Amino acid sequence: MVLRQRPSQGSRVHMAGARPENGRRRSVGVTAALAGSAANQSGAAAGALAFPAMGPVGVVAVRQLVTALVMVFVARPRFRSMTSTQVVAVMALAAVFGVMNLSLYLAVERIGLGLAVTLEFLGPLAVAVAGSRRALDVLCAGLAAVGVIVLVGPSGTSDIAGVVAALVAAAGWAGYILLNQRVGALFSGFRGTSAAAILSAVVWAPVAVALFTVNPPSPRFVLLAALCGVLASVVPFAVDMVSLRHLDAGAFGTLASVNPVWAAVGGWIVLGQVLSPWQMLALVLIVAANVIVSTTR
Repeated sequence: MVLRQRPSQGSRVHMAGARPENGRRRSVGVTAALAGSAANQSGAAAGALAFPAMGPVGVVAVRQLVTALVMVFVARPRFRSMTSTQVVAVMALAAVFGVMNLSLYLAVERIGLGLAVTLEFLGPLAVAVAGSRRALDVLCAGLAAVGVIVLVGPSGTSDIAGVVAALVAAAGWAGYILLNQRVGALFSGFRGTSAAAILSAVVWAPVAVALFTVNPPSPRFVLLAALCGVLASVVPFAVDMVSLRHLDAGAFGTLASVNPVWAAVGGWIVLGQVLSPWQMLALVLIVAANVIVSTTR
């Protein structure tokens, strides 16, 4: 039989004081995570407003440039001291940055913000399920697959090109997660990620120059694209660091699953994109799969 020692009065006071402190830390983490996801989708909506003048390619170019400018000051990567292994990892992550953002915005232009972001979330779900042997995760993958079938069914969306673009974005996000882990192991702090963001901007800079030389957009649309870069990249980068200091990975993943909901709300309010009941059902199924996988790991 194990005897349990009753806590002293001092230890009870300490324990009582720890609970409110833990509660405050969790509240900060939850608030930061929700703010980051809301900013991310608000930025995407702002970028979509610039599509008529700049197109998805122009918006992505400006977003990458704005992100790189901020990352230069945040991490200041040292390219000259990188090993060949580090260079290859950074180049791969930079390529994923571009593919992920461009394919997402191409999808947003064709099928709307809410549906595009919902399908993009299949990427993190695939990464979580691929490394698992649990039957529950397989069932969640099946639930997400049902959501995709509902989405592209007779009452869903007939824009197959838009759906394919969103699925490419999902694959890009999955690659981003895996490559970011690799880069994180090769670099200290955020130098690897910042180096990839800067390299991606170097690639996109001539694209932006060529586009804007042929068809100069008004300052209003450039500002919308820059706002997209700040809200969809810079703000989430900052608040996610705060959130991850106060929440475990499961809680953070669960809160990240609200992104498709924010996207649907942003698409409705900012862009006037209304989801049909079947499309809303697809969103619920895919979000539910993400939440279940995140909360039960």
